Amino acid sequence: MSTLLELFPDTVFSIREATVSDVPVILQLIRELADYEQLANEVVATEAGLADTLFGERRYAEVLLAEEGEPAGFCLFFHNYSTFLGKPGIYIEDLFVRPEYRGKSIGKALFNKVAKIAFERQCGRLEWAVLDWNKSAIAFYVAMGAKLMDEWKIYRLTEDQFANL
Repeated sequence: MSTLLELFPDTVFSIREATVSDVPVILQLIRELADYEQLANEVVATEAGLADTLFGERRYAEVLLAEEGEPAGFCLFFHNYSTFLGKPGIYIEDLFVRPEYRGKSIGKALFNKVAKIAFERQCGRLEWAVLDWNKSAIAFYVAMGAKLMDEWKIYRLTEDQFANL
């Protein structure tokens, strides 16, 4: 697989795996993403919770940080599993680039890095969801070769509903 510099020869940013010391930055980027998606009131994540679930005894997800002197964006992803393929997959929960860093291929580089990880881990697929109003994100993913799975609908139960089951 190609390196970041081979894929993006004019690169002035870097991509690295986040560490526990990055938790405050991760939470700030989550809040900025929520603001962008008009969902700021739904963010209840805390630094302590992120430190535990991302870097504690059991790691539930992984985070890549893109930096251009300072944090420019992030991608949070985790493994899922396809029974039909009999293989693990990767689900991208969030991919966000700060507005002032857009148009510099940072989003594409984050996406490509996760795709490389999926390839190296022999995953069968890479999946994510996008808000239907986010036309720039949809165009970005279509340009990357993604296929819309419009026959599938996402359903959700939240933790306050679990007890009712």
